[in-house]
This record gives sequence, structure tokens and C-alpha cells, in this order.
Amino acid sequence: MTVQAITPAVDTDALLAGAQFADAFRVEVADPALDARHAAERMMAHQPWWAEALVKLRNILVTPFGLKTSGANPTEPREMIGIFPILSQTPDRLVAGFNDSHLDFRVVVDVTAPGDARQVTATTLVLTHNWLGRTYLAIIMPFHRLIVPALLRQVAD
Repeated sequence: MTVQAITPAVDTDALLAGAQFADAFRVEVADPALDARHAAERMMAHQPWWAEALVKLRNILVTPFGLKTSGANPTEPREMIGIFPILSQTPDRLVAGFNDSHLDFRVVVDVTAPGDARQVTATTLVLTHNWLGRTYLAIIMPFHRLIVPALLRQVAD
């Protein structure tokens, strides 16, 4: 099971108009019944210990800046996948994410069926709003490129 970096194949304007960043990773899964919801649940159910430690460190570091540590909102409850509110879902696509003062973020999980297998693609879209968003994106990017493939491997396991 190999996770591949691919060119994002989503309509960024429909999902996050003006997004300045987009990337995508894909893995093939031998589960012909897998849908987008279950793929996203497998991705977000457990983070590798090192990714979880990075998220905890991130939350400590961004709290003084007033940035969100989760998309959960008690005044506007939504169904969640991990820390992300689900914005839309079909059997083939789940879109999750939230907007914050520094950037807006979307993760799109697509499941396609080429033959007997399923291809699961995780696409990330980001729209930055200010210098803090651009700085934050630059800092987390190397970690993002490690974490997303690790999460996708969990879908195939």
C-alpha cells in the first residue's frame, strides 16, 4: 500500500473559493464497500503518536493568538470527524473543515471505484487571511506532508 502525492482534482472554487493552497494524496484500498464517510472515520480515528504530540504542541502554541484548536462549536453543533465539522457528505465525498481568523481550511475525502478496489484521496485546501495565516501555513506544511499520508495509510490497514 503506497500513498502517492497527486495533483488535486477538485473544484477548489466550489469547495473553498480563493484557496491559495491545495494538495492531495491517494491510496488504493482493497475494500469494495468503502465509502467516503468510513474512509474519513478510519483516517481520523487515531493519529500516530508523533502526530498527536505535534497537534498538542500546536494547540499550546496557538492558544495565545486566539486560534481555534477544534472546529467544535457548542452554539452551532455539527457532526464531527476528528476535530473537524462535517460540511457536506455523499457516499463518494466527505468535506470537513472550518473557518478561523487566520485561515479557512477544508479536507476533502473522495472515494472512487476503479475495478475491484477503491481509491481514497485526501485533498487539503487552505485560504489564508493575513500574515498569521501565511506564517502558520508555512510552519505546518512540512508536518502536513507527513501527517496526511500517515492518516491515509490507516484507511488501508
